[in-house]
Amino acid sequence: MPATEINRQWIYAQRPSGAVGLEHFQWREAAIPAPGPGQALVRLRALSVDPAQRAWMMTRTYRPQLQPGEVMAAFGIGEVVESNAPGLAPGDLVDGDLGWQDFALVTPESVRRRDKGETLEHLVGVLGITGLTAFFGLLEVGDPRPGETVVVSGAAGAVGCIAVQIARLAGCRVVGIAGGAEKCRWLVEELGADAAVDYKAGNLYEAMKAACPNGVDVYFDNTGGEILETTLGLMNLHGRVACCGAVSQYNQAEWGGGPRGVPGVLVAKRIRMEGFLVMDFYKKRKAAEKVLTNWIRSGQLKTPMDVVEGLENAPQALIDLLEGRNRGKMMVSLASASRGSRLPAR
Repeated sequence: MPATEINRQWIYAQRPSGAVGLEHFQWREAAIPAPGPGQALVRLRALSVDPAQRAWMMTRTYRPQLQPGEVMAAFGIGEVVESNAPGLAPGDLVDGDLGWQDFALVTPESVRRRDKGETLEHLVGVLGITGLTAFFGLLEVGDPRPGETVVVSGAAGAVGCIAVQIARLAGCRVVGIAGGAEKCRWLVEELGADAAVDYKAGNLYEAMKAACPNGVDVYFDNTGGEILETTLGLMNLHGRVACCGAVSQYNQAEWGGGPRGVPGVLVAKRIRMEGFLVMDFYKKRKAAEKVLTNWIRSGQLKTPMDVVEGLENAPQALIDLLEGRNRGKMMVSLASASRGSRLPAR
């Protein structure tokens, strides 16, 4: 699949009835589009791989539901190569909903200019939607206080591994939940969690109770399902639950049922349970990015990355993510293809 004067794309071909597979995507090669008035042409350099992409296939969320025949949606970062848009010039680095393709047409309102001095890995991960989601979800919604117990599910994933570290920096006792003994060891030994629970090992309630002897004050929920139900039973009075995602329910045909005991347990323990989107806090994102950058540079915040090379491997990257094979943020790099591709004469 050489990168020449074509726009390589992955098309969302059909809605999965269960787990996502390669058969749900179709490879297409199209002409590189020409920017019209008010548009710019962006060459993709990196794509974010996120559990939310599975939710977009199922229903309308904070964006329209994906429809078969469309370019597979994805957050990405790219370089402006042609522009008829005010405020966007060739060479600018921008991010936005750019999709699984080499080139995308954008408007100034659909993208955000980014600092070319930062690495693509940081811009896609800790300084992008991923890191901001962990930052705002934990600190603004969860509102942890020093000495409290914070539990993070999906703790070895992109958002979870950042939330674990931020909770530690906030002076809390941190318990991560992940799948597999190896990931749990990594959370404790590398990221500084005080304890980790392997939800695949069985006896989840007893394991959680042992890891949280003083109960749970803040729960950062990336999974929903059984883990949410179990953790709610261990919450302290006036606990806070930040609902970030429900990855345990994404890779199936329909949404699962809610946790048992709700709303009874919320009322009895006066628990605040709140869903959020990172966009809710965008007015504060510059300040948050500054804090995150300082933590990175001081060595207080690690930024685990799982980088997959090549647009052709994007579907498999998403499949691996949904099956929990990644550790930290997963990104597809298109940098080598971008360097080799040529724009046609206009």
